[in-house]
Amino acid sequence: MMTSIESLYIKQCTCLLCETAFTTQKIRMKFVKILNHDSDFCPIYANDNNPLFYYIYVCPACGFSFHEESTPKFSLNEKMLLIEKVCNQWTPRSFGSKRSADDAITAYKLATYCANLREEKHVLIGGLYIRLAWIYRSRNNDQQEKRFLLLALQEYESSYMTGDYKGTIVSEQKTMYLIGELARRTNQIPKAIKYFSRIIEQQTKTTEPNILHLAKEGWNKIKHVHHA
Repeated sequence: MMTSIESLYIKQCTCLLCETAFTTQKIRMKFVKILNHDSDFCPIYANDNNPLFYYIYVCPACGFSFHEESTPKFSLNEKMLLIEKVCNQWTPRSFGSKRSADDAITAYKLATYCANLREEKHVLIGGLYIRLAWIYRSRNNDQQEKRFLLLALQEYESSYMTGDYKGTIVSEQKTMYLIGELARRTNQIPKAIKYFSRIIEQQTKTTEPNILHLAKEGWNKIKHVHHA
């Protein structure tokens, strides 16, 4: 008799901070079915297999929470701060089993706290906040979704101003688009128009036609709502 393959598998991890070895779960990609994406790139899944729930690694020993793009090296100051603010307050607990939406939300909040203490790149912190907003969206919690979209917007704006997205998978065009789209979703229409317009004005030299298309769509949605 063949054994059926589970959707979750165990991944071996090492804490970046205290170097404790631990295990966490991940979803096998063949079990992940994406139906569509929202205009801010939020994936819409066909079933309960949501890889977003397992994006964050939480060290059960010290509480330090991170993800694959986290900076692996620490300054002495960062280490001291994390030990004081995270490790010394931590009650050992594991996030290594199947996660509920509540578990995922807790893991992301721990990760954003750690990333802010470390002063990680704005673009990375923005990525954590937007994923938190998406999880709240999947639960129809509009208030918390908006709260984290606003925090993500602040981080992406700071990333754009400082250029800290350079060298990451998030391009300048995508950063500008996310600022425009998150501004539109949080009803900051002048800001949305400003960033969508910037992308459209540069359309002759764009290397990302999908971002240009999305910016035009965002602009049309604003026109449709505000000139109806």
